[in-house]
Amino acid sequence: MRVSREQAAENREKIITIAAKLFREKGFDGIGVADLMKAAGLTHGGFYGHFSSKEDLMAQACERAVDELLQAGEARRKESKDSPYHAFLKNYLSVEHRDKPGAGCLMAALGAEAARQNSTVRSAFTQSAKRLASALIEIIPAANKKKARENALITLSMLVGAQTIARAMDDEEVSQEVLTLVLKKAKEIS
Repeated sequence: MRVSREQAAENREKIITIAAKLFREKGFDGIGVADLMKAAGLTHGGFYGHFSSKEDLMAQACERAVDELLQAGEARRKESKDSPYHAFLKNYLSVEHRDKPGAGCLMAALGAEAARQNSTVRSAFTQSAKRLASALIEIIPAANKKKARENALITLSMLVGAQTIARAMDDEEVSQEVLTLVLKKAKEIS
């Protein structure tokens, strides 16, 4: 049964959104095409009508994950009384972010895996990291653009590392301590 162009576009968006979430939760290699399509409520056979390969979907899911993170961050900053930078830090280094990788940062969830992927995925991941750094440059306190870029890259690296370590630990107290200490250190940049 053929679907309309509108339905096909909706299905494609649904697949990308679900893949962005599930890749962050389970890893690139932790879920296959059949399970992704099942989660989207579609058949495995329809996958190649939307994407040339799993890697094509992985690349598009990277972009979607960053879109979601930036949109959520903007909404939270509007609600916060803190400076945009401090609001970003508090959210990123929160236990909620730690415990919900499927709705969180692509870099913390898939950074180590992205390094082992093909050039298509690595390029998409690189572009996603650049977008996050650019967004951070816009809100980070700094005397000039060069310093803002340096501070943004240092901060992004600290935050991703902290979240990755906090998620990997089975000791709740130390996990939380990592998040708290990095939050304190990151605030010193401002």
